[in-house]
Amino acid sequence: MTGENLLRELLDAVTRGEAVVLATVASTRGSVPRGPGAKALFYADGRQSGTLGGGRFESLAAADALATLRGRGCLLRVYPLHEESPESFGAICGGEVTVFFEPQVPKDSLVILGAGHCGQALSRLARGCGWHVTVIDDRAEWLAGCDAAVRFGGTLEEFLAGREWRAGEALVLASRNHALDREALAGALARPGAAYIGMIGSRRKVARVFAELRVRGVSDEALARVHAPVGLDVGADSPAEIAVSVLAEAMQVLRGRPGGFLRRNPEAGSGESFHGTIT
Repeated sequence: MTGENLLRELLDAVTRGEAVVLATVASTRGSVPRGPGAKALFYADGRQSGTLGGGRFESLAAADALATLRGRGCLLRVYPLHEESPESFGAICGGEVTVFFEPQVPKDSLVILGAGHCGQALSRLARGCGWHVTVIDDRAEWLAGCDAAVRFGGTLEEFLAGREWRAGEALVLASRNHALDREALAGALARPGAAYIGMIGSRRKVARVFAELRVRGVSDEALARVHAPVGLDVGADSPAEIAVSVLAEAMQVLRGRPGGFLRRNPEAGSGESFHGTIT
């Protein structure tokens, strides 16, 4: 695979919100399998595109690549391909390879079911905050109005088929009727892993959906993890205001923050949560 094709694949993966590591041979010394600039992509599920040189060296590089996904930090590592180094792993090429690993991990990711007014407002706000956004709706004309990296023209069940929730992913159900939200919620609870699940609707709608799912055998413990009615109590009324309420709650949950007023938090001025210096 050429470097251009590999970088195009990397861009596609980032657009999809898929965690991947770009590994590049930064420098070499002596006899080595591939020269500086050689690249490979390593995915969290074990897939790989491109090659750094193969053999035991590449298997070690793959393990280091996955470690950077967990640590979310770049890594520069030297691999001795000779027997003189105490870190030698049996290679006898005679040289050394320095590899630079760059993990590409979505910071925050939001899946929205429903491309109506609230879904569109939420997609715009989340994208403006730098989130990776996926919107799901079977109405192409509404889906086109959303600001999203991924627009999926099917059901949530179809979207989840063949994929697993990734760390830091939130789901908001905001479809056009309670039956769609009910079926989507049943599907989401059957495939646990989302860090946050919220459902838009009145308390009456929430009570009805929950009651219908209990009849199907969904436990109260599972339903208790659903944020419904969704959002923080800020008196939101318009779609744009509802989007603020919903995204703020999702952000609070995903980042493990207590919420409330910053001025009442004695630690607010000393950590990363403090935003008073932003201009």
